[in-house]
Amino acid sequence: MERREFIKKLFVRTGIGAGVAVAGTAGLIGYYQPRKTFYGAENVEGKERIERSKKVVVVGGGLAGISSSLELARRGFEVTLVESSAALGGKLTGWNIDALGEHFPVEHGFHGFFDQYYNLNEIFAFAGIKRDAFTPAPGYPVIFKNSLKEVFGQTSKVFPVNVLSIVEQSRRLDMISFLKNYKGLLSTVELFRYEYNETFRKYDSIDFMTYCRKGEDLPAFVDTVLHPFADATMNRMEVLSAAEALRYFHFYFMGSPEGLAFKITNRDCMTALINPLEAKLKELGVKLLKGTTARSISVVGAKVSEVVIDTQGSGGALSLRVESGKVPQSGFAAFITADGVPVMVGRSEKGYLAYDGRCTHMGCPVTQDVLTGGFSCPCHAGRFDATGTPVSGPPKTSLAKLAVAVEGEMIVVKQEGRSERLACDYCVVASNVRGVRELVKASQLSRPEFESNVASLGEADPYAVYRLWLDRPLASKEFPFYTVSGYTYTDSISIFSDFQEPFISWGKKHGGCVVELHAYAIAPADIKPEPEIKAAMIRELHTIFPETRSATILHELFMQQSNFTRWAPGDHAHRPGVETPFSNLYFAGDWVKVDAPVFLMEAAVFTGRMAANAIFRQESVKPIPLPIVPMQGLFA
Repeated sequence: MERREFIKKLFVRTGIGAGVAVAGTAGLIGYYQPRKTFYGAENVEGKERIERSKKVVVVGGGLAGISSSLELARRGFEVTLVESSAALGGKLTGWNIDALGEHFPVEHGFHGFFDQYYNLNEIFAFAGIKRDAFTPAPGYPVIFKNSLKEVFGQTSKVFPVNVLSIVEQSRRLDMISFLKNYKGLLSTVELFRYEYNETFRKYDSIDFMTYCRKGEDLPAFVDTVLHPFADATMNRMEVLSAAEALRYFHFYFMGSPEGLAFKITNRDCMTALINPLEAKLKELGVKLLKGTTARSISVVGAKVSEVVIDTQGSGGALSLRVESGKVPQSGFAAFITADGVPVMVGRSEKGYLAYDGRCTHMGCPVTQDVLTGGFSCPCHAGRFDATGTPVSGPPKTSLAKLAVAVEGEMIVVKQEGRSERLACDYCVVASNVRGVRELVKASQLSRPEFESNVASLGEADPYAVYRLWLDRPLASKEFPFYTVSGYTYTDSISIFSDFQEPFISWGKKHGGCVVELHAYAIAPADIKPEPEIKAAMIRELHTIFPETRSATILHELFMQQSNFTRWAPGDHAHRPGVETPFSNLYFAGDWVKVDAPVFLMEAAVFTGRMAANAIFRQESVKPIPLPIVPMQGLFA
């Protein structure tokens, strides 16, 4: 809706003179308007490239590690990128499956790419990823349990029309009541007062649910707008820091010049995004060590001297002693070494046998699989037989078989491991929360406070992704993506056969559809065995789209994992930043403390570029200008 048309419609409805309103609001709009800005480095002088090459080891091949590697390599640094998975991409990675006689690409779950992902969009453009890789989302619909469906279109990019247009579009919110509720308006204005230091000082100690319920002014606005959008942080409102939530809303909406506009990829993320990024890394000469785990970093004085990695194909050293009576007569039992490595131990005709319990796809712990008599990975639906050989899903390599010895009543499992040492002038650790915790713990850096801060990093509640191939279309759907609110598990529904190939073609050919249900964060009380969660999500799908009650599931893929960053009250004070106590060691990832208003994928890329800038400053290389939404809210 055009701005002037909306203002006239709004004030005619509320009984205010339209001409006065348009004139007065135009002045307000001109003064209070979020604007794109830059973080720190737009006018800094320096060399365009390093004169004498320096070695940088980047640990982690997600967006943070990729962005840091790209920027360093394009300025002449010799970069080695170490990634424990067989593929780059982190949460954007993907793999292929065979189903229904065809090949399908799958990934971690649906991703929306917002217009204010300025830094992410810049690295996409640098890698040659064009706009035609994306399809603009037609709107942001929310389906509520036992209530009206809301459809928020492409909202205005200007304040206060952005907020008022959400209220005007809503079927649950009443514009006249909203405008006449003086306290409610003041509470809404409070959401525009984000300011990094003050916001975290006042609100990081409480959860966002408590913050929203502190008064009686905004219950409808909370339930209709804040709650469903806050769930997309992958943290439940009850355990989400109120300060982090305010930062999140400032970045995505309250302070964003881009409104709620976002795009979706028309191919899988691996094909559309990660493969071109990897090709660009190779073009720039980055050495990629995929399927290789960084085990520790070595420090001399206050500097990192080298990164210790597993030799490709080895699982690293491990040692385990267990009582023989704890090993079952059939099947396998799971044990954990002192270093946190899962080991599966069972009996054979010749005695005992053991396997490294880390899936060879991305290192997730495997469990026993009743279907194969072997093992399964709940994270990405990989399966292995009883010999550790992969039989389905993304894993291509067998589980590592471990040496077993019997010493009296004890079973001793050992693996010596083979390692290499990568000398470096700089190191950027850009792995996820679990990866950085394990790396720092194994490194024994003799920096108690720093090590404690890293150890305190947490992961959010588990999430689940359930993709279904159905034998008929969703006749009542209007959009390719829905946010869902009020259900136990389902937080979003994506109809892949509406926006992404090859699912579009499959749906047309077979008269069916491919639907993905996503549970953003499963509360501890709702953690159930996989069959129970799947059954509950199917019931929720039937309630949301009744026509699916008569549909047949032709194929399904269920994944449950825990690897998103936790944003709990009190975490911020101990969260490590980009810079560390070591002069040549830097952190990058969405878990890194940063005063800029960024979140999720944009935070990963932003901190990856920040780490590169920190290295550039040491080498007198010109830093990269980092575009961001405004640093603080309009009324801060």
